[in-house]
Formats: sequence, structure tokens, C-alpha cells
Amino acid sequence: MTYRMTLPNGIRVVGEEMSSIRSVSLGIWVETGSRYETRDDNGISHFLEHMFFKGTSRHSAKELAHLFDDLGGQVNAFTAKEFTCFYARVLDEHFAHALETLAEMLMDSRFAPEEMEKEKRVVIEEIRMYEDTPDELVMDLIARGVYGEHPLGYTILGRDENLLRFSREDLLRYVERHYRPERMVISVAGHVPQDLVMREVERVFGAWARGEDAAPALVPPPFHKTVTTEEKDIEQVHLCLAAPGYPAGSRELYPLLLLNNVLGGTQSSRLFQEIREDRGMAYSVYSFHSAYRDAGMFGIYVGTSPESVEEVLGLVQQVTARMWQEPISSDELEKAKRQVKGALMLGLESSGSRMSRLAKNEILLRRDVPIEETIAGIEAVTAEDIQRVAEDVLSHGFALAAVGPLADFAFDRAAKAVSVPS
Repeated sequence: MTYRMTLPNGIRVVGEEMSSIRSVSLGIWVETGSRYETRDDNGISHFLEHMFFKGTSRHSAKELAHLFDDLGGQVNAFTAKEFTCFYARVLDEHFAHALETLAEMLMDSRFAPEEMEKEKRVVIEEIRMYEDTPDELVMDLIARGVYGEHPLGYTILGRDENLLRFSREDLLRYVERHYRPERMVISVAGHVPQDLVMREVERVFGAWARGEDAAPALVPPPFHKTVTTEEKDIEQVHLCLAAPGYPAGSRELYPLLLLNNVLGGTQSSRLFQEIREDRGMAYSVYSFHSAYRDAGMFGIYVGTSPESVEEVLGLVQQVTARMWQEPISSDELEKAKRQVKGALMLGLESSGSRMSRLAKNEILLRRDVPIEETIAGIEAVTAEDIQRVAEDVLSHGFALAAVGPLADFAFDRAAKAVSVPS
């Protein structure tokens, strides 16, 4: 049973009771992330995520770590482009204590200058690690190329020069502006009854005063069909191609889910079979879709040798063109539906997945989306729907990002093959 409630101060509570397990997953989700930053404070959302674990007026960073370890639970956090999440998974009997500790971190963190300086070094090392991971770095490059100076093009980790400049006052100002009750969702899934959840959330968060400022206005992003590269002395060239997709809540996401499955979402997908299995030209090749509030990006990733780049990009162009030039078969359609529904249902066997699904739907759509509605949307898709969406998304050429040894061959010629319509 799912539920949705709103406290008088604006905090939204979404949850699902799961009587078949003894654990509970809870998350405190805040509507802030790199999309809500400026060029000058890019990275502050992620840095704050780290700093909330670095001590309150009651507990040091080490004591906070011991509090969760003593409960036998797990606690962590992550920052995305449109939200930041602090979450824990504990036994049901420890729900109240876990909620109280997360609340203490969010409402009473000290942001001690000495802890800030240590954590800046930690995050700089995280940035270095990310830059040394080319299949992740290329994802930042494609976002930067596609969205340009729009905040959706910013990296989540931020830039060294910003990070080194952040002061305690900067953090406090950002918290005051963005960490407000009306911008928070508390999501709970597990073996805890709704009345207990509401009672504890009211006890812990009910006195937090509602903010006066309205939510920041969001400007829809552009989509630039660019070629963005970074030279690196590594063995492979890591490629990411991108085209405009659909925002969260669009009905076109249902045929796009199935298109993604057929094109590059599984080991039996067309791209995987053509590029890896039939030709042995890549180890990793897949497609994906990222949906934001008012935009979406459909992408294809391939890691291949420098001498294979031009042929691989040509194959991507051929395979994607077939998706909109002719409808998929009825067998392929039914197989895709089974795979998408199966992945969805298997994912929901975890309390953490259910907690995340509830929160993301609330943040992006302002409502719960019953699993039955999603299944019905998938079942209603026809081969003609997929072909129509494929033409809309795939027939106008791609933006391209590449990381690797690019100087020794005619990459510009290879890039041109996919940057123009098929």
C-alpha cells in the first residue's frame, strides 16, 4: 500500500508498507543539484552532500559513522542534476533512530572550517578519479556539448577553482536557499506502518519553518548538435552520441523505453549484436535515456580502438537508421515488452528501489505512478509507435563526444558521419 501526505510546513512524505520484509529504506530527497547552480558555484551541491556527514553540534563525523554502524545499517548519499538524496537502510526497529540521525545531519551540521579543508581535498581526489575514468568522463563531455552554458551541462562534481574558494558562509547561504521543507521529499519503503512514519516525521521535522522564497524558475535547455573531444593517452576511444529525448512524464517515454531496449539496452540488442558479437569491435556498447523535468537526452555509448572509430560510427548510423526506416517485428516487440516489464518488476523487489521510485515520481511528476499504470503504458505500445519515436529522435543526426587518442587519425571525418541526418 502506498501513501502520500504533506506536512503543514510543506515537507512531502511518500511511502509504501512492505509486510514481507523486516527492513526499511528511507531517503530524504532535496530538490537541488547541479541544475540549480551557477557557473561560479558549480559543485556546491555535491560538496554540501559530503559536508553533511562531517559533524553536527552533537556528534563528530566519526560519531555519526558509528551511530549507523551500531544500528547494523547502511547510510549514504548522492547528488544528481535535479536532486540530492540522503538515505539509509536499517531494520524496521531502528527506523526512528535512523530518521532522527539523518535529520540531525541536515538541520544541525557545523560545517567546521577544518573539516571543510580536509573534505575539499577528498572531493578533488574524487574529481581526479572521475577524470581518469574515460567512460564516465565522456558523459560529462556530451552534456557540456549538448547543453552548453545551461546548468544541465554542468558537471555534478564541479570545478577545482570553485571548490577551493567555497567558504562556510557560502554553504550556509546555499542551505538557506535550497534546503527548505517545501523542497524536500521523505520517502519510506519497508516494514513500517504509515501512522508510525507520519508520527516520527512530524516529531523530527514538524517544527522546521517553511521558507518564504518560491522555487527557482527553471529554463528549458537548448540542444546543440556539437562535437566535443578530449585528448587522452589511453588505449581506446570512448564515444557518446546524443539526440534530444523526452522529459519526465511524457507519454512518448513508453515507446522510447522499448526502442532503447531493442536498439542497445540488452545483450541481444541490435547495437550489441552488430558491433560486439558479429564484429568484435567493442567490449561495451549500449544505449540509454536521461529524462529531466523539461528535457531529455537519448544516448549511445561505445568504447573501441582508434582504428575502428570510423567504422563503428558508420555502423551506429546504419543500425539507428533501420529503427525509423522500418517497423520492428511483432516478435521483437513482444520480446522487448517482456524484458522491460521484467526488469521493472525485478527491480521493485528491493525496498531501496521502491523508495527511490516513489521519491523520483514525486519530485519530477508531483504524483505517484502505480506500477499498473506503467505496465499498461508499456503494453499499449505498437511497432508503429516505436518507429514514429525512432524517427523523431534518431533521424536528425547526433551530437558526439569522444575521449581518447584522437590526434593520430581523421576524427573530424568520422564525426561528420553521425552529426548529419542519415
